[in-house]
Order: sequence, then structure tokens, then C-alpha cells
Amino acid sequence: MTPASTGASTSVGAVASVPSAQPPVSESRMSPGGPGYRRMSLALFLAGVATFALLYSTQALLPLISGDFAVSAGDASWTVAAATGGLALFVLPMSALSERYGRRTVMTASLAVAVTLGLLVPFAPSLGALVALRALQGAALAGLPASATAYLAEEVTPKALVTAIGLFVAGNSVGGMSGRVITGWVAQEWGWRVAVGVIGVVAVACAVAFRLLLPAPRHFRAGSLRPGVLVRTVRGHLADPLLRRLYAIGALFMTVFGGVYTVIGYRLTEAPFSLPQGIVGSIFLVYLVGTVSASAAGRLVGRLGRRGALYAGGGTTAAGLLLSLAGSLPVVLLGLVLITAGFFAGHAVASSAVGKTATVGRAQASALYQSAYYVGSSVGSTVGALAFHAGGWGGTVGVGLVAVAGVAAITLAGTRAAARAAVARPA
Repeated sequence: MTPASTGASTSVGAVASVPSAQPPVSESRMSPGGPGYRRMSLALFLAGVATFALLYSTQALLPLISGDFAVSAGDASWTVAAATGGLALFVLPMSALSERYGRRTVMTASLAVAVTLGLLVPFAPSLGALVALRALQGAALAGLPASATAYLAEEVTPKALVTAIGLFVAGNSVGGMSGRVITGWVAQEWGWRVAVGVIGVVAVACAVAFRLLLPAPRHFRAGSLRPGVLVRTVRGHLADPLLRRLYAIGALFMTVFGGVYTVIGYRLTEAPFSLPQGIVGSIFLVYLVGTVSASAAGRLVGRLGRRGALYAGGGTTAAGLLLSLAGSLPVVLLGLVLITAGFFAGHAVASSAVGKTATVGRAQASALYQSAYYVGSSVGSTVGALAFHAGGWGGTVGVGLVAVAGVAAITLAGTRAAARAAVARPA
């Protein structure tokens, strides 16, 4: 059996032989309704919940953190940007470890370290210490996203891959939502430190359940940690025009999302809305829309194609940004619903396309996507906050619209490249 037939990376190390008694790969991979699929889906859903709940645990609390440490919105936003930046920086090295030691092992270790740090975050004595702890937490969480998508690409049938990754992304949306809602209400009564402590405890429970539920991988083949092999694999992915476009699209979508949800708490707690912290936290219930749109990404691709789905996601996001400029709270909420739906659909489509495009070094391909994605989050959080400070909510929306225009331009370039390739293909 060749490495390509197993879905394992051919770019790292030698592939172990497979006993002939094993069923063919097409039969042994998981599919909806088959053995292990439900446990796998629930395990990775919970991993997504823990990852996003921890990663963005301070985002809904930024006004309170600003007040506690007497700092500006831009300074407080570093508690989000440091975590996403740490993840972006370490996701590629962690993906290399997953090629050597296994997806499940790396995901388990990453969650264990991240939840431990999560229990320390409430005791940060200063903003600098808080930012440092959050950066370490993001670096620890880097083992989850790339390893999870590589695990799915190897263990799930190709037809079910978009749906399976959509469920993982849905877990991300639930984690992001629940983390912000819980912290909002807890912080209103007991302060931001207790709120992030509660999220740490919830993440511990998710991490334990994940490890107990996730089936052992059947198609993973350990590779080498040789730096030269890793460099060649990364260079090969970056040389692929389609992968480069997908990485840029992920970064731009996340620039919008990171900017909007970093600043929205400041906007809603100020006039004319002047909402209390608990209500502001509950605004993040719109993440449920993201859960639905991410889960439906497979059907959207089936009807519109990958590029059509990306156009739809970008258009929906842009419409939401424009609606959010209104002075009416219901209209602003509708805008947030559209932004969330468009973002999660676009993210699920782009990330699943990476898994399908990369036939070797899948963990590295996914890691590069995740790195670009979280760089976009860090940029969006920081630039969105600075734009809000300089020009109010309109400044943040302007940053988002520029990013959406970038998504449309890159997708259009892909459409034209595909058309040229079709014309050049011999009959």
C-alpha cells in the first residue's frame, strides 16, 4: 500500500508496512453512520470548544480589563492578539511534532498545557504578565488546529471531509460563543478574573472528555523531525498557487472577525447603547449562527462550488458590516449575525479545501493555513482596535470591508486561473 493511498504524509520519514489482514483504506476510514464517527465528531467538537473558549476568553472582557489596569482599548487588545499570535507562531513547529509523534498525542499534550495555563491566567498581577500568559497559552493551543484537520484528512472518507471539518469549526464557534457569554455574566457579578477562571475549569472538562472519546488513528504513519524535510515540505506548499490563495483568504476572513469581535464590546457598552457587561457577553450568542453555517458548508459547496461558496461567504460578511453601522441595536445585531454566518462558512470552505489540495505533508499544509488565519486574527484585533480609537466603529468597519474586498479579489483570481487552465487543457 502506498503512502498516498493511506493519506499519510510522503514527505517525512519512511512509511511502515501494513499487514494484509487490514481492510482497504476506503473501508477502514470513518464516515457518517459508521463505527467511531460519532465519537470522533464529539471529541473534536469538544476540542474546538476548549480551544476557542480559552483562546478568546478575554475578548468580551476587554472593557473591564481596560478599567482594572487603567489602559486603552488598544493596550487591552493585546491580551487577545498575544494568544492568537502565539498560536500563529507555533502552529508549524507543532504540526511537525504531530508528524513524528501522532495527531492524538500532540492534541492531548497541547490541551493539557493550555488548560493548566488557563487556571493561572486569573492570578496575573499586571497587564504585562497577563499578556505573557496569554501568549504562552496560544503557543500551547497551536497543537490543536493543524493536527485536528490532518487527523480528519487521514481518518475520514474524502466525501465526508468537508462535513467533518465543518463540525470541528462548529465546535470552535460554540467555544467562542460560550466563552464570551459565560465570562460576560460571571464578570458582571464577580469580575473578569473569576470569569476567566470559570472558562479554565470548563476547558479542563472538555480536554478530559476529548482524550477519552477520540478513536486511535488507523492511518497515521510516523515521519521524521529532520529540519531539511520540514523546510522542503513547507516550500512545496508555499509554491502551490491554490494553497497560497487559500491561506490569504483564511487570513483576510479572520481579520474581519477578529476586528469586529474585539471592538464590539466597547461599542455596545458606550452610548447610545450603554449595555451592561452581561448583556454584551450574551451578544455572542450569535455564534450559534456560525455553528449552523460551518456545519452547512459542505452542502453550500455542493450547490455553488468552492469559489461560489467563498463569494457567498464574503458577500454575506460585507452586508453584515454595512448593517452594523446603523444606530439601531436590532439592526446592529442582524449585522453581527450576517458577519458571523459569512465568516464561518468561508473559513470552513477554505480550511477543508487545504486538506483536499495537499496530498502530502497535510499537517504542514494545515499548519500554514492556521498560521495565516491567526495572524489575521492578531492583525484584526490590533488594527481594528486602533481604527476604533481613531475613527469609531466606522473605522473598524472600514478595515473589515477592505479585508472582504481582498477575499473577493483573490477568489476572482482563482476563478480566472481555473478558466485559463480549462482552456489550455488538451481535449
